[in-house]
Amino acid sequence: MRQPSGGLEPLTHSYPFLPTRTVLNSTRFIRINIWMTVKIVKRGQSLVEFAITLPILVLLLLGTLEFGMAIFSYSMLRDAAQEGAFYGSFNPTNVAEIENRARNISPRAEDEIFSSPVQLRDTDAIKVSVRTLGAACQGATKNVANSIQVSVTYRYPFLMPFIGVVVGSDTIPLTGTASNVILQPPCP
Repeated sequence: MRQPSGGLEPLTHSYPFLPTRTVLNSTRFIRINIWMTVKIVKRGQSLVEFAITLPILVLLLLGTLEFGMAIFSYSMLRDAAQEGAFYGSFNPTNVAEIENRARNISPRAEDEIFSSPVQLRDTDAIKVSVRTLGAACQGATKNVANSIQVSVTYRYPFLMPFIGVVVGSDTIPLTGTASNVILQPPCP
């Protein structure tokens, strides 16, 4: 590489793999690497990258929240079905009371019901089905487990409208199912 002589002569280097601009060499002008000028041009690139990735990160966060709320709703449905199955194990013939117990899971959970998206007392949104598996009478069949199965179904609405476009529906069915052994089956 040549030493600057104070005159105006082109500056070159002996590294062919480094792109440079040839600038007149004097005491005030020096060789400028193209990468240094690109770095100055890249000043707004991080803002553009942030603007592109921010919606993706927000969608991931909102999707995680939506999934968590759906899991919470499923947990409530499962607890309601378990409460109905528990009552049905003592009194399997009273289907109306089993459905009522599934809808009113406990006085302590009443505050949780109103703060959640699932309204268990809404008879249009919640469907409770009761099914006895096996015979409901103790002496009807031998070696058959007499049990009762309670299913609570709810159509969970998505809070984010674009998920409905992806899935194809604005709601998905959530079903909580529980079964319990009939402890004292009545015989007719």
